[in-house]
Amino acid sequence: MEMLKTIGQAWKIADIRKKIIFTLLMLVVFRLGSNIPVPGIDRAVLDEVFNGGTGLFTLFDMFSGGAFSNFTIFALSITPYITASIILQLLTIAIPALENLAKEGTEGRKKIAQLTRYLTVVLAFIQAIGLTVGMFNRAVINKDFFSVAIIVLVLSAGTAFLMWLGEQINENGIGNGISLIIFGGIVSRLPSALHTTGVQFKAGEIGIVTILVFLIFAVIVILGIILIQQGQRRIPVQYAKRVVGRKMYGGQSTHIPLKVNQAGVIPVIFSLSLLQFPITLTYFWPNSAFATWVAKWISPYGNPGVWIYIVLNIILTFFFTYFYTAVTFNPVDVANNMKANGGFIPGIRPGRSTIDYLNKVMTRITFVGAAFLAVIATMPYVISNFTAIDFRFGGTSLLIAVGVALDTMKQLENQMVMRNYQGFLK
Repeated sequence: MEMLKTIGQAWKIADIRKKIIFTLLMLVVFRLGSNIPVPGIDRAVLDEVFNGGTGLFTLFDMFSGGAFSNFTIFALSITPYITASIILQLLTIAIPALENLAKEGTEGRKKIAQLTRYLTVVLAFIQAIGLTVGMFNRAVINKDFFSVAIIVLVLSAGTAFLMWLGEQINENGIGNGISLIIFGGIVSRLPSALHTTGVQFKAGEIGIVTILVFLIFAVIVILGIILIQQGQRRIPVQYAKRVVGRKMYGGQSTHIPLKVNQAGVIPVIFSLSLLQFPITLTYFWPNSAFATWVAKWISPYGNPGVWIYIVLNIILTFFFTYFYTAVTFNPVDVANNMKANGGFIPGIRPGRSTIDYLNKVMTRITFVGAAFLAVIATMPYVISNFTAIDFRFGGTSLLIAVGVALDTMKQLENQMVMRNYQGFLK
């Protein structure tokens, strides 16, 4: 109720109302484009490709809101941009020039954003060629150079347009544009999922108990996501007093907020991508011994493959959570910045002791975040194994959707705070 009250109060303010309307209109444009088909594609062949489990294709289709399986102009969605952002983030650690660029403040971030755009277009072009010439070559009606070039250019332009759309939301709307596009794709499939569940219920394929299990799972996941996403360990920091000229600086107390889930949803996506890759390969060799082995031993629908899949998923989720947290949080830089500004953690010596302390705290709270992500990633497969409902990437979808909704509401509240309004996120 407090959330609805916040939205209601925000709607009464003209400039915020314009931002909300602009954001909604941009999402409408995204959904319209997701239903415009790419020319020169045989839809019957596409239906055959996506009939049944197709590994990574299902994951891509989730991010695109069904645009991938329908091969529309937004089939590649915003995934090339996400990939480009992650690549540049990792290269920032490995390449000193990029690391220095990241430390230059606003101008440095602008240059990195520009590099991300260029890399996004390159990756989108490569992926479009791979899909048109490779994976979905059977669905291309005319295989001459001109027809293939049009399909590749349309797919690449679709991703570039979505990237521009996300930036427009960042500048003129509310929330993170790229995240909201993914959110819009996930939420858009909700009516179809509800209709399918209703049809299965009427046909007697699923019972009321199964539906209740799903609802309980969804509520628990949503509550857990809110707690974990909002959870943080606050490290107290004290700044020493300094006299500069006739003025005294410092002396105040503050804190370093260490998030429980520093890595976000990235570890789950990485883990699913690796585990779904062998299943994707079986699409190219459907009747081979390799496909039979994958279906039995490492498929989430095989026996005993589902249990091996779950164990591997847990291990990979933990690994990527710690790995990505180490990439995004550098205790050495934090300790050095504190020391340079006369700050220290009470009871901890500046320098090496501070670095060790931050590492210790981050390792402990990251374990909680990794365990939560592992549960979110594996629970749908456990439930699907005992019920008729096919959850597939349900846990990941909820994690992304709730996380984006929380982030958007935070940004909306920041707008309200400037007008001395207290919202529902205390």
